[in-house]
Amino acid sequence: MSNRIDQLFAGKKTGVLNIYCTAGFPELNDTLPVMQSLQQHGADMIELGMPFSDPLADGPVIQDSSTRAIKNGMSLKVLFEQLKDFRQHIHLPVLLMGYLNPVLLYGIEEFCKKCAEVGVDGVILPDLPMNEYEQEYKPVFEKYNLHLIFLVTPETSEERIKKIDSVSKGFVYAVSSSSTTGKDKDMGHQQVYFERLKALALKNPVLIGFGIKDKATFDAAASNSNGGIIGTAFIRAIENTTNLDTTIKEFIAGVKHN
Repeated sequence: MSNRIDQLFAGKKTGVLNIYCTAGFPELNDTLPVMQSLQQHGADMIELGMPFSDPLADGPVIQDSSTRAIKNGMSLKVLFEQLKDFRQHIHLPVLLMGYLNPVLLYGIEEFCKKCAEVGVDGVILPDLPMNEYEQEYKPVFEKYNLHLIFLVTPETSEERIKKIDSVSKGFVYAVSSSSTTGKDKDMGHQQVYFERLKALALKNPVLIGFGIKDKATFDAAASNSNGGIIGTAFIRAIENTTNLDTTIKEFIAGVKHN
């Protein structure tokens, strides 16, 4: 069975907009309304954050959204309940992004099975070592047609990037620089790294994330890869909004249109 992530990239080679939102944020039951607005107003893919108390790769804005979602009552169990029938309304590819600990507590097989049941297409677990994935978990993810997405940074060796490309499916997540999410980046400084990635001619599409926040940075990402991932700027936009749908519409319009 074809995976929605693969279908997306088969039909759209550039300008893919993946937006990260924390599940259960700003309020516990906002998960689906946020996803529906993202779909309606032009996102191509949704990366749903699974809140965790110690999110290593995330900057303060996403960390705070995680803390707030946990206080709201969000957990993996609640998230899967919220996602139970989401495929009746959402046709975009959906990824779950989070950390290994809660997934291990839930049970890897049970987690993958649940993802497949509700209709999740891929998972990002930045603290899952590639070797461990390959030796222990790959068959489970593949059994449930779940793509595990790996991150590469400017410091990742060419050998390792090629290895990640061979092991993973869906796309490669190119971190624009070696820091947490939400830090301001000058995309121009990353040009050498982006050129290096392009020269490797990877089998997977590449999406650039970290530091993408507006039309200029998204365009820069899209000109160097298949598209971009926006997290912190989106969380910031919706954290205190009184009208989620209008805010999301305006945010996406600001990124995608002239």
